[in-house]
Amino acid sequence: MSSSAELQQTIEDMIDASRGILAADESTGTMTKRLNAVGVDSTEENRRWYRSMLLSTPDVGRYICGIIFYEETLGQKDDKGTPLPELAASQGIVPGIKVDKGKGDLPGAPGDQITYGLDGLAERLEGYKAQGARFAKWREVYPITDHNPTALGLTANAEMLARYAAACQAAGIVPIVEPEVLIDGNHSMERAAQVNEQVWHAVFHALHQHNVVLEHMILKPSMITPGKERGKASPEEVADMTIRILRRTVPAAVPSINFLSGGQTPEEATANLNAMNRMRERAPWHLSMSYGRALQEDAMRAWGGDPANLEAAQQAFLKRARLNSQARLGEYSADQEAA
Repeated sequence: MSSSAELQQTIEDMIDASRGILAADESTGTMTKRLNAVGVDSTEENRRWYRSMLLSTPDVGRYICGIIFYEETLGQKDDKGTPLPELAASQGIVPGIKVDKGKGDLPGAPGDQITYGLDGLAERLEGYKAQGARFAKWREVYPITDHNPTALGLTANAEMLARYAAACQAAGIVPIVEPEVLIDGNHSMERAAQVNEQVWHAVFHALHQHNVVLEHMILKPSMITPGKERGKASPEEVADMTIRILRRTVPAAVPSINFLSGGQTPEEATANLNAMNRMRERAPWHLSMSYGRALQEDAMRAWGGDPANLEAAQQAFLKRARLNSQARLGEYSADQEAA
């Protein structure tokens, strides 16, 4: 199969009208914080058990089409000895992998950051592919202040995303391009919209320069919300502003936009996704999700490190996945939370 055919098959397997992506690619440090918050030690065994529990949830493939693994998880197995990428595939869930190597300060652009990991990426992609990964994810972050992101920050981060995406497509791996505009701060929704428009414009300019095939990628952006110190916007306000700015910057050739939840509660992330899909006549793309904590928080709390809570944790996970599937259809309501 040619690289183009591989990419197209992965896109077809990951994009439909009702499913979304589970982001289970938390670094060891992030996973440690989340496990400690529910009283669980962050051992390799606990991380393995927890993620295999999510993937073995009966019928979860009805609502989840892809899972982003952390490198540690890609090589792990469930209690029966089944590799976790194989377990995912048995549920109709496409395995993927986070490939960036973390971030640091961007020299010459105070306040901006840049992500590492391009060195050796082509070789790593081949190894990940041999382990079952069919797509990848790379994240760049953009803080909002009075002077950030700078012009250099916009250009440098977009260049990294484009180089990563081009390397993935050359390897027959679908790239998820994640430009995350951070929610931290007291900025207005209008300021967030201005920054997201600048970011998305820069990203697609760079993707074009690097000959990235837009039909064979997925965009994972932030929703446009006020800074978390500013207060909340209604789901309708979030949806209207987000779709308006996406229409200015994202070509219709991109098949799917899978939003990150970015500090929202599970309920907020579901309600905002639902509001966007109620406006989907304005959108030429699929509007879906690639949530981490917003999909997992209820399940992790129900589990609490006790294997006896397996069924309760899986049911909590399945419920949240199902509610987001309803949101993909524009058919979610808050009343369903109590059902």
